[in-house]
Amino acid sequence: MTFTLSREQLDAIDEILRKEIFNLRIRCVLLIDMAGNVISNINDGKIEHDVHSLAALAAGNFGAVSTMAKMIGEDEFSLLFHKGEKENIHFSKVLDDFLLITIFGKDLSLGFLRLKVGEAIEKVERILAR
Repeated sequence: MTFTLSREQLDAIDEILRKEIFNLRIRCVLLIDMAGNVISNINDGKIEHDVHSLAALAAGNFGAVSTMAKMIGEDEFSLLFHKGEKENIHFSKVLDDFLLITIFGKDLSLGFLRLKVGEAIEKVERILAR
């Protein structure tokens, strides 16, 4: 499926991501398409990562893990999590065409983040369905 998003949809998505996720004191939240294109990038201004390269790698990573899921009999793994010493990355699928990436520190509970990401994804999906 190909999406063409209006300025209103993009602004509404940014507002949801800012209110629902970024306000949890995370470092960065990205919405990308499965080709690795950045749709939304909200960060704390201190991000030193190349978010475009990160988005491309994340899309590839998610694609590889999806193939592994199929190899073991699963339809998909709809979320991924990588824990680091200082930062963590959480990936969640949004519809079939998008991926929400959240970069956060060890001071935020993964369970709480997953809850808030799930709530935000429901709202973002309603906007994408317009």
